[in-house]
Amino acid sequence: MDTGLTTIDEKDIAKHLPTAQSFVTRVVVMEASKGQGSTTIAGTGRRFVSTVSTGGLQRTREVELSKTVAAVRPDDQMLSILQHTLLYRARRGIAVALAVSDVFARGNELESLQAKNARAPLEGADADHYRRLLNASAYVAAFSLASYLTQTIEADGEAPNDVAGPDFLFDTAQDAVKSMVAGLDAAIAGSSDDREMMIRAKTFARVAVDGLLERKGRFDGLGAFEDAHIRIEADDFTLDGFDVAPGQKSKPLVMSFKKPDEVVGNHIAKYQSLKLAKMLVAYDFERQLNPFVELGGFLFTFIGDGAPGTGKTTLIQMIAGMVNGYCQIASYPFHYENFGVDQISSYQGKSGQNCKAFIDNVLNPKLIGFGTVDDIDQVAAKRSDDRASAGQHEITGVLMAAFSGTNTVIRGNCSFGMFSNYPENVDDALRQRAGARWLVDGPQTREDYIDIFVLLAGKNHKIPLGDHDLYAAQEIKHAVDTAYESHSKPHEDGLMKVYDRFMKENGAPKTLADVGEYLHMIKEAEPRFTGRAVKNVTDAIKMRAMDIELPDEWFEKPETFMHKPYDEKKAMVEELRGPFDMTMIMQEINRYADSEFRYSDRADDSAVEKLLHDARLRERAVKEMEDLKKKGLW
Repeated sequence: MDTGLTTIDEKDIAKHLPTAQSFVTRVVVMEASKGQGSTTIAGTGRRFVSTVSTGGLQRTREVELSKTVAAVRPDDQMLSILQHTLLYRARRGIAVALAVSDVFARGNELESLQAKNARAPLEGADADHYRRLLNASAYVAAFSLASYLTQTIEADGEAPNDVAGPDFLFDTAQDAVKSMVAGLDAAIAGSSDDREMMIRAKTFARVAVDGLLERKGRFDGLGAFEDAHIRIEADDFTLDGFDVAPGQKSKPLVMSFKKPDEVVGNHIAKYQSLKLAKMLVAYDFERQLNPFVELGGFLFTFIGDGAPGTGKTTLIQMIAGMVNGYCQIASYPFHYENFGVDQISSYQGKSGQNCKAFIDNVLNPKLIGFGTVDDIDQVAAKRSDDRASAGQHEITGVLMAAFSGTNTVIRGNCSFGMFSNYPENVDDALRQRAGARWLVDGPQTREDYIDIFVLLAGKNHKIPLGDHDLYAAQEIKHAVDTAYESHSKPHEDGLMKVYDRFMKENGAPKTLADVGEYLHMIKEAEPRFTGRAVKNVTDAIKMRAMDIELPDEWFEKPETFMHKPYDEKKAMVEELRGPFDMTMIMQEINRYADSEFRYSDRADDSAVEKLLHDARLRERAVKEMEDLKKKGLW
């Protein structure tokens, strides 16, 4: 953040503990009347609803959070560990929220205006200004409590759909906290067991945060808090202004990791995967920034495409395994998550919520994150596809906003990979938000197929290898140089025609103007090659300029590189950087443009196959109709 780290002393929190204790014991709140009676109609289980509108009325309600928590297990007078945890977190969170509102008051004129108002009621402009700052302080308190509960409550399970947000009150900080306590009480009331209680409490905290962020524009005077960086070590709780961290402690990652020598073929994708793993752990937790973001070349999003069985899953396992290994050496928390078709919900808005939670978990600046969306063509729908479900369209919108939206902030602590067998079925705008294109085409050469067979066959035999240098073709530096060199000329027929015409008219490119001319000619042949495509190409070129081999010894001990201060890490990386040249530019243009032409050709081929299939069916139907007519059955 822009300002330095603010730590809140325990004594500043402790002075609010009596208030916090009274709030979790018993508090009276004002709520909007729902026009619903408090007693049920005999024999129906339903409550009487008045025909007279009472929507504008308010009523008082007594909230006893401690009793509501205890009622989850009415047969046991003693609280369970989870019940006690929730009650303790709620009380501690209230005290923390009030302490944070004090910090906010000291950072502006609110504290001095409170002192003046205590001596004599303020009037005029001072009164209006005081009221606005008091409302802003209440908002900060509510946001702090919601964030605290989000970060400190641990719960696993499907979030329910019936948890409502609190009936917010923003008159004072204490009123705001009371409304949050009432909302939490309503959310957990009637929970069947401890586990459901914790899930509902965490869901309430997330709903409250979302509701508060929607209301943020109504408050003046929040600007100073935007840049606040508050840390409470005892709770491992951090507030970075209004940035929302999901607060989910990482669990040991359980998956089948693959080593780089177990990946055959896919040379460029494999090479960039190895670089990405090292880039991610260059992240600086104190500065919350990665040197590769500042210097250029950081890979935030990428898409991998290839036929089934070419190694996309193996590539994911390799990246996760590499990052996890480095994180264990440096004692960094690591979170891997995949978003799949099982998280598409039939409930309206739920798919979008699931996707947003996935994004937030991976973006969490307190850990190293790697998120994947496997079979992206099935998970996210084209916006023009009327046959897709509402949930698929929701996911498309969330991913587009997260990957390159107005609020996207790239810190360099995480990366997202989208994988598909049919990338031509992915929405054009979403696909172009992928900064890199990896062609996952699997083993290609004779040597590749020998290597993969020997690897998978194992050693339970005595059959000789024969005339072959095992795994020599997989030597990464040699393989990737060959792979990059192959992109000096286009691979796709459509792009080759553009390339040949450019070379015939202009000769080999020598200036940036020549490069611009080539890009324009590609645009004329493929309209989807837009300004964003050019940005992705330039990012790939910068990545090639940062095509430096970070020494393995930097990652063997954390103090050698990973635990160094940010400025030292940046200087170490900068020393290895070199300039890019025209060869790199043309290779990256051809590599990216090839993918667009490849997707376009596949889409056209699919359309042609469908038309041919329909035509064959019509011919068959006509023939069968004629046969039926001859038999008198039509």
